[in-house]
Amino acid sequence: MNRTVVIALAVAAVVILVVGLSSTFTVYQWQHALVLQFGDPRRAIDEPGLHFKLPFVQNVIYIDKRVLNLDALPEEVPTADQKQVVVEAYAKYRIIDPLRFYQSVQSEEFLLDRLGPIINAQLREALGEVEMAQILTDQRASFMRDITEAVNDAGNSFGIEVLDVRMKRVDLPEENSQAIFRRMQTQREQEARRFRAEGQRDAQTIRAEADKRHVVIIANARRQSEILRGEGDAEATRIYNAAYGQDVEFFDFYRSMQALERGLSGETTTYVGPPEGDFFRFFGDLTGQGAASAPAP
Repeated sequence: MNRTVVIALAVAAVVILVVGLSSTFTVYQWQHALVLQFGDPRRAIDEPGLHFKLPFVQNVIYIDKRVLNLDALPEEVPTADQKQVVVEAYAKYRIIDPLRFYQSVQSEEFLLDRLGPIINAQLREALGEVEMAQILTDQRASFMRDITEAVNDAGNSFGIEVLDVRMKRVDLPEENSQAIFRRMQTQREQEARRFRAEGQRDAQTIRAEADKRHVVIIANARRQSEILRGEGDAEATRIYNAAYGQDVEFFDFYRSMQALERGLSGETTTYVGPPEGDFFRFFGDLTGQGAASAPAP
């Protein structure tokens, strides 16, 4: 075998390999396959496995057959009570007719432009018949089923089956939200001022009651002290009178000693002079008569 034959066989093997690879393709369980010839769809394949096509003339595109999500753009929708709400919805769908899907929208990216307005239109129609408060109640499940059925009917023309449509966010427009926040803030400030005023009123009432009780307690204490002081003075006078009546000389001596103690009080007080006069009458005589009657020298 000469060299030319070997080269020819190698080239033929490469050509066969390339032709074989370009004429086969694999479809997985989660895929649809569309065989296109110069951009024109020829056949749709749903069965997984190895399949064949014309090499270099036909190509294959794959379409997901799993459940997919589609997020619609936020839409401002009026309710039956003339309230504006911003609704953001999503849909779960599955491609059931890949050929029709390719012919109508070609890809999942373009499906949003076709199905998104349909979802928003159905939301606008359904929410326009209910009040805003009902959107957050159990009634929402009922009109969401109606929306899903309507969107599914429209989606059949695209080769898809819409399984579910849900609202993932319902909010007020920005300007309404700000107005509500300001109103809530004003209400809270009013309540705070009311609580402060009530607290100050109660505090003044408590202080006034405490001041009144303070004055009453002091007045009663002073009155009681004056009564006790008067009773004490009366009792002291009675005792003094009784003592004076029992021993006049001793009482006279005791009173004289008290007068000396008060008159010469303090540790630094010093008296210089003769012990004469009534003030010192007990210094010369225990009876108090000798010093008082003694003549001055």
